Amino acid sequence: MTHGWRPPRGRVVCVGESMAALAPEPLQSLERADSLRVSVAGAESNVAMYLADHGVPVAWLSAVGDDAWGRRVRDAVAAAGVDVSRVRTDPDRPTGLLVKDPGADGTRVHYYRRGSAASALGPDLLDEETIRSAALAHFTGITPALSASCGELVTRALTGPYTVSFDVNHRPALWPDASAATVLRDLADRADIVFVGLDEAQRLWGQDLKATDVRELLGRPRILVVKDGAYAATAFSDEGVCTVPALRTTVVEPVGAGDAFAAGFLAGLLRGVAMGRALRLGHITAVSALGVTGDHGPLPDAGRIERLLGLPEQEWLTLGSARRG
Repeated sequence: MTHGWRPPRGRVVCVGESMAALAPEPLQSLERADSLRVSVAGAESNVAMYLADHGVPVAWLSAVGDDAWGRRVRDAVAAAGVDVSRVRTDPDRPTGLLVKDPGADGTRVHYYRRGSAASALGPDLLDEETIRSAALAHFTGITPALSASCGELVTRALTGPYTVSFDVNHRPALWPDASAATVLRDLADRADIVFVGLDEAQRLWGQDLKATDVRELLGRPRILVVKDGAYAATAFSDEGVCTVPALRTTVVEPVGAGDAFAAGFLAGLLRGVAMGRALRLGHITAVSALGVTGDHGPLPDAGRIERLLGLPEQEWLTLGSARRG
């Protein structure tokens, strides 16, 4: 069967900041917590780790401080099978830190990343052979919010010789002015593959937007994936429009699920599978993140993944989340 455009197979490089993360354990508010669990948090390294789980050769490019947090971050990402050999160590700036504060209305995240090692990254990073020889490079909208030099890094990266994947990943706390809507739309519309949540698209570009409206706004990407939370994900491409419902699951914490979805979807594309199967693999991978308090959870075994991917459409639909009433 002939499918539409797919990115070339080869090494993927994910570029962006990762931080040490502290979260109460057991899950409760910071005000009542007696202990905190240390993990690693970073959208791009999350994607890299899940790609490695799927057997995709992948490297992570970033910078960390010459401190215990930085060594912990680097070691954790490497332990997942990601190449971290070109991650820079900054002797003058610290590794970023975030603290999660779970509550009845969701998890609030407090960032301590101003002046971090990764915020000093710039377009010279693109001179690294690791990224110049990549088949696909993955970025997010978090990086351009960190500093002017990080913004220039992402802008320049969009003209590189590799396929560019871009997750809008709007973090309002990182955009104190009103520039996010314009900057993120411009960057997204210049990428080859784009991920955006319908809710974040509505916050950025209009509260009444539907998935098809987002495609009107972002018409250039070869593939645009609009994620509608726990309901479905829709891909727009030269193959047409494909919507696949999300899987039912018990949500421990939603943080990291979008990154997991992106990794699963990209892994599917790199395998050359049909669009619907790539979306399915995105949903399956997202469930791995939804079931843990950290950003990176274990994938189902290969046999279960293949069984889920191979289910007839009607059976898959019965597994999917209930639609809005």
